[in-house]
Amino acid sequence: MDATRQNPASVSPSSTALALPAPGIWHALGLIALYFALQLAVAGTISLTAGLWSVLRDGDGLAAVITQGRAWLAHSNASAIAVMITLLISASLILYLVRRRWPALWTRPDPPGFGFAPSPEPQLYFAAIALGVMLPFVGGMLTQWLAHGHEVSQDIKQLGANISLGLRLPLALLVVSLGPLVEELLFRGVLLSSLARHLGSGWAIVLTAAMFACVHLPDLSFLWYALPNLALLGLVLGWLRVRSGSIWPAVLAHGVNNLLAVVSWFVMAPTH
Repeated sequence: MDATRQNPASVSPSSTALALPAPGIWHALGLIALYFALQLAVAGTISLTAGLWSVLRDGDGLAAVITQGRAWLAHSNASAIAVMITLLISASLILYLVRRRWPALWTRPDPPGFGFAPSPEPQLYFAAIALGVMLPFVGGMLTQWLAHGHEVSQDIKQLGANISLGLRLPLALLVVSLGPLVEELLFRGVLLSSLARHLGSGWAIVLTAAMFACVHLPDLSFLWYALPNLALLGLVLGWLRVRSGSIWPAVLAHGVNNLLAVVSWFVMAPTH
C-alpha cells in the first residue's frame, strides 16, 4: 500500500478550496469590466441600428446615422427599450459565461463557491427583506446629510418616471430581478469569493462593497456623496452572502432595495 496516499478525511477544507479551479481576482475584475463593456457595446449597436433605419427610411445620407440614432434614443420610451435589451443581453451572457466556466463552484456555499443554493438558515431570507426595506431610508438620510441639500438623481429613476406604463412594468421587473441577480453574481459571487481566498471574508466584504459603490457612480453623475450609501448597501449584501452560505438572501435584499426605488415610478409619475 502506498504510504504517501492521503486519507481523504485528513484533507482540510481550506486546502480543498484552494485546489478547486476557482476564479482569480483578475478573472473577477475582467468579468465586471466585460459586463459594463457589453452594455456599452449593445447600447451602441442599438443606436447605430436605429440610426441606419431612420436614414434608410427618410433617405438621408449615411453621415446622419449617428445623429439619427442619438435622436431616437433621446425619446424616453426608445431609451427604455434600449436599456431592457441591453440588460437582457449583457446579463444573460455573463450568467452563461460564469456558469460554463466554473460549473463546480455554482452551488458551493462557501468561498470560492458562488452560493447558488438555498441557505440552511431560512430566517435570513426574512432578514434580507427587512434590510432591503430599511437600507434605502438609512442610506438616503446619510446621502442627504452629506449632500447638504443638493439633489441626488439617478438615471434609471428619471427614465422610469418618464416612460409609458406598458414599458414601466417590464423595466421595473428587470430592475428588481435580473439586475440584482447578475450584480450579486459578479460582486458577492465571483469577486467576493476570489478576494476571500486570499484576504479572508471580512476584507473581501469591505473591498467588494467599495468596488460595488464605485462602479455605480456614473449612474449617479459621479456625485461622491452617494458613495457611502452604496458602500453601506454593499457591506450588508456581502454580510448576507457570507452569513447565509447562499447568494439568494443578497439577491433578495438587493431586489427589495431596487423595488422601493421603482415604486415612485407608479406612485408619482403620471401614466401615459
